[in-house]
Amino acid sequence: SVVALLEGIGSGAVSNPVEDVKKADVILIIGSNTTNNHPVAATFIKNAKRNGAKLIVMDPRRSDIARHADYFLQFKPDTDVAMLNGIMNSIIKQNLLNKDFIKDRTENFADFAKHILKYTPESVEKICGIPAETLHEVAKVYASSNASIIFWGMGVSQHIHGTDNARCLIALSMMTGQIGKPGTGLHPLRGQNNVQGASDVGLIPMVFPDYQRVDNPEAHSRFEKLWNTELDDNPGLTVVEIMHAISDGKLHGMYVMGENPAMSDPNLNHARKALASLKHCVVQEIFMTETAWFADVILPASAFPEKTGTFTNTDRRIQLGRQALMPPGEAKQDLWIIQEIATRMGLTDWKYHYPSDVFDEMRQGMDSIKGMTWDRLEEQHSITYPCEEENDPGQSVIFTDDFPTENGRGKFVPAEFTNADELPDEEYPFVLVTGRQLEHWHTGAMTRRATMLDAIEPVPVASINVSDLDKIGAKGGDKIKLASRRGEIECFARIDNGISPGQVFMPFCYREAAANLLTNEALDPFGKIPEFKFCALQVKPVTH
Repeated sequence: SVVALLEGIGSGAVSNPVEDVKKADVILIIGSNTTNNHPVAATFIKNAKRNGAKLIVMDPRRSDIARHADYFLQFKPDTDVAMLNGIMNSIIKQNLLNKDFIKDRTENFADFAKHILKYTPESVEKICGIPAETLHEVAKVYASSNASIIFWGMGVSQHIHGTDNARCLIALSMMTGQIGKPGTGLHPLRGQNNVQGASDVGLIPMVFPDYQRVDNPEAHSRFEKLWNTELDDNPGLTVVEIMHAISDGKLHGMYVMGENPAMSDPNLNHARKALASLKHCVVQEIFMTETAWFADVILPASAFPEKTGTFTNTDRRIQLGRQALMPPGEAKQDLWIIQEIATRMGLTDWKYHYPSDVFDEMRQGMDSIKGMTWDRLEEQHSITYPCEEENDPGQSVIFTDDFPTENGRGKFVPAEFTNADELPDEEYPFVLVTGRQLEHWHTGAMTRRATMLDAIEPVPVASINVSDLDKIGAKGGDKIKLASRRGEIECFARIDNGISPGQVFMPFCYREAAANLLTNEALDPFGKIPEFKFCALQVKPVTH
């Protein structure tokens, strides 16, 4: 939901580091199985709870982190916007607004408040399944504390209304003044170890480095000058749009580096057909992934201990990683591979002799890190951005005085409750939610090659409420068939009564039962994120 973050409160997105939970009186987690997917962050949160902080957990599934919660709101899937609007309605009614913050640092609140009037806790109770009394109480606890912080995961963003979910969280923090000071703010927990760094340097198709829009004339001119070349000012394609462009005959070649779309894209039958129809596919990888089987050329790459470079973690902390091993066999370092391709294409001015040369160029295009030098990183090991001057220690808490918008104010953006793209019906009565396991990360390209981890979770499983298994005549451990309008798979049933009846959770790491064969590719119109977290499903026992 980067669009909402840019539109509402500016780039960077993560306002406060994880360790700020030590300074928080209230911690709110929504759409995150934090214990399994972010175990380090979960440890900070559990310690803060032990030291007196109140914990609010909101999720359709009762995961391990909910065991520590003072308030657990197990809302119906797809109803985030209604529930959050109901909480904000209660904050207004209980007169818990931070009126000075709204007046001095925000805009459009009057229109936003009018929009919120119809979302009373009593009316949204029927939508989200959370009692109005609980919504009122949670509103009071969050809004009236000295410091409240929000964490969210991809359970918030991977919906067609994911941007609206994020808009609600932004509005919640601004209307209560719970942002811009220690122990407060918004922290979208990052799904991968360097996804923050990848986003920061421009690997989002509508922005240059530092979240500067490609269609912004000033930014466009800046990077044309820096890179000494003409640049396209049209936003690029997201992953789902790329697959459609291939199918439509508009895109014929692809260069894939460190990504596994043959397992991670939604509606995999369509995605795999698109990959197979490419005229030329290059995959740069350390393992023979499912995507690598579609490649015309495979470039053997380097793993993280085989190269020197920087990682940016979920706290906006840039860390230096030093090479410890040589790449095996004929594998090459990624920077060498990319630069060799560039020079053989005629880009003779590509002369990066060391990763520090690349970092120096990044500093020229990214004001947020221009105060960092390679020498400082070698000495200090890590620095948090923004760091705009060389004597700047780095800022762990941002948005303290203003927001990086044209007028310095955060904008309240109303969000209407809407349903998912595909709702359950008589033929497909269940809801499928996909995600990750503690043992197997993402598509399993690395962890399923780790014998100990694969021994712990060796076979594909789907978690389901025991009452649903009873209805279909199956029991825990039985083989079941999951089918959507896009595909079907077979896996083993695992009883999980933390999941409400009518829902199924499945990790997407198992190639022999790829959950994303089932998922819906419908996109959030703003953030262009697919609706991984909701699609209609059939569940049947396997009798053979």
